[in-house]
Amino acid sequence: FWQVYVPERFAERHGLAAGDAHAECFRRYNAVHGTLAWYCVDYWSEALNLDIVRLKEEVAHLIAVHPDVPEFLAAARAAGKRVVMVTNAHHKSLALKMRRTGLAAHFDALYSAHEFGLAKEQPDFWDRLAEREAFVPARSLLVDDSLPVLRSARAYGIAHLRAVYTPDTRQATRDVADFAAIHRFSDLMPIG
Repeated sequence: FWQVYVPERFAERHGLAAGDAHAECFRRYNAVHGTLAWYCVDYWSEALNLDIVRLKEEVAHLIAVHPDVPEFLAAARAAGKRVVMVTNAHHKSLALKMRRTGLAAHFDALYSAHEFGLAKEQPDFWDRLAEREAFVPARSLLVDDSLPVLRSARAYGIAHLRAVYTPDTRQATRDVADFAAIHRFSDLMPIG
């Protein structure tokens, strides 16, 4: 979406060559990477003069559930675990994903980092989350596709961290640095 589709639509909207539009989008992306603005569809709608929510809806057919996710979430809940989604996604993006996947019913709570005013990469995020969602870092599992988020969670003390080798199942396996990682959510089962 951000790598190809948005630059294409930005080029169309502003009458730019594809390469120029791509370079300009990435210049703007890099300026706010790792901040809450990076994840904010309202920010990008204004910054790029594009209706980002509408564009996301145009490609919503590409939203898919990773293999074994419903089974993993059901097993976690059946094992008595509290299952919470904590995402940097803007609440409008999150709502679209939940409508497309039907996964909301598998969670005890859904939190967007926008509720806390900080991205998950930022150290103070975890304290703000803890004010709303009681959790014990030494007993918590966080599965995330972002290495900066995993580093931030590790610094906070979250003990059980897993990276995802293929956040986009249409892409190649990626480097996960020194984090344990999963190919599929069944890699985390059985849950005890």
